[in-house]
Amino acid sequence: MQRKISRRALVKGGLIAGALIPTMGLMAGSAAAAGLAPLDPKDPTAAALGFVADGKNVDAAANPTFKPTQKCSTCAQYQGKAGDASAGCNIFAGKSVPAGGWCKVWAQKPAA
Repeated sequence: MQRKISRRALVKGGLIAGALIPTMGLMAGSAAAAGLAPLDPKDPTAAALGFVADGKNVDAAANPTFKPTQKCSTCAQYQGKAGDASAGCNIFAGKSVPAGGWCKVWAQKPAA
């Protein structure tokens, strides 16, 4: 025996699925961020961008735009929240960077 699906049930199911799919993506995204490998300063991209794991070790003479207040956690590319020890970075996809790190691509995070 075939069962007919009403238009109302179809729309209702679509709305429920539309609400659940982004929620599942957010949960998977936060779990994936926790599993990112740390960025190696010897990585070719990191080396080209002058990445250092600790902003206190930046050679200011070689990086004239560097200021002591600049660090990964205050950069627009940093994907972590305030207080995170490390998080993903839009520049170094698939890698995590320490909150106190720095690179030449640093850009001020917009005010919230």
